[in-house]
Amino acid sequence: MPQQVDAIYENGVLRPLQPLDLTEHERVLVSVVKNSASARSSLAVEYIERLRREQQDAEPAPGLEEVRRRLAKIPGSMAAEIISERGER
Repeated sequence: MPQQVDAIYENGVLRPLQPLDLTEHERVLVSVVKNSASARSSLAVEYIERLRREQQDAEPAPGLEEVRRRLAKIPGSMAAEIISERGER
């Protein structure tokens, strides 16, 4: 499970500011996000990371021609629908 901790970079080494539940020499994956007054909140960072993970698993978006092909299957006219709605006001 991902764990978020604050750390300080000193002499080429990241030093966590709180104890970590890790065994000696255990390998981990580290993501570095600079923390400054203008930095995003941890909630925003978590949200963005979740979106990135979801996008990796998602299928690519359809191209323009595929969108046109799908829209062409819809009966009627979008313009007629808009005109109809405006006329009801």
